[in-house]
Amino acid sequence: MTERKPRKDAARNRAAVLAAADTLFSRCEHHEDVTMADIAAAANVGKGTLFRGFGDRIGLIRALYGARLEPIENAVDTGPPPLGPATPPLQRVPALLDAMLCFKLDNRHLALALEGTESSSPYQADHYERWHSLLQAMLDQIPGLADSDFTAHALLAAVRADLVERLAGHEHVPREKMRAQLAGFTARVLGSRPPQGAAPHSDAEATTDNTPS
Repeated sequence: MTERKPRKDAARNRAAVLAAADTLFSRCEHHEDVTMADIAAAANVGKGTLFRGFGDRIGLIRALYGARLEPIENAVDTGPPPLGPATPPLQRVPALLDAMLCFKLDNRHLALALEGTESSSPYQADHYERWHSLLQAMLDQIPGLADSDFTAHALLAAVRADLVERLAGHEHVPREKMRAQLAGFTARVLGSRPPQGAAPHSDAEATTDNTPS
């Protein structure tokens, strides 16, 4: 039995809700300021449409975050170097962290909203375990690197949304300086040399935009 496709109006409403939520989160001072009522009004739909389509506010945030993150996930799963699975870990680990930093810089308020939704801890966010497991698997391939579990946690801490917001939003650290600092930190952790010149560039950064899928 083939799965029924959503009605055109349901798909249109979903796209409108994601676009409205994205706009509101990008403009807000604090993610708590954006309510379901605000999103419904901006999308010109009823609140019932939001709850039917996403369950609750957390569900809506997850859906929007997932739509934004999809290009990076695709690049990691099946893409070419430097993010794809054929990349040596000493190149792939810094490329992944750089892609995550750029993503959170481009989606600061949304990332803060997601990482603060469950128990006020980013470690409870459903995406965290995926990235930790992936990083740990990469680190296990690097000879001489001890305690890949803790190292993966430490590297992910460097791209936490609250840290990114602190550096970019409060201390006004330029984007390229943050990328270079992260590249240098990652190289020290891995015992490798940081790339010369600009921070490592990821193909996913070029393909990530602000259009909900």
